[in-house]
Amino acid sequence: MPYAYLPEAISRDEVDALPGATVLQFGTDWCGYCRAAEPAIASVLGEAEGLRHILVEDGKGRPLGRSFRVKLWPTLVFLADGVEVARVVRPWGTGELAEAMTRLRAETSAS
Repeated sequence: MPYAYLPEAISRDEVDALPGATVLQFGTDWCGYCRAAEPAIASVLGEAEGLRHILVEDGKGRPLGRSFRVKLWPTLVFLADGVEVARVVRPWGTGELAEAMTRLRAETSAS
């Protein structure tokens, strides 16, 4: 099932204050790279317990994406208590995503 990216509904200050494990996924519904990455992303993030997964529609002049210096889609930013611990850009398989999830789990269990 395709993801639905939503226009920014959260500010950078709100993101920085999020407790626990969060993944921000920047992209658009019409992006071919985003659609191609969906199966790998769903495979790794789909079964993660307690994970907040926010799909943010990105584009020119969008403040949240610019604050994270997003340049390519999809970009996934892994946050532990609002602090970036990993980033994956245009994943083609599950390897990088699984590695980022491992780092995220380690950071959230340590806090």
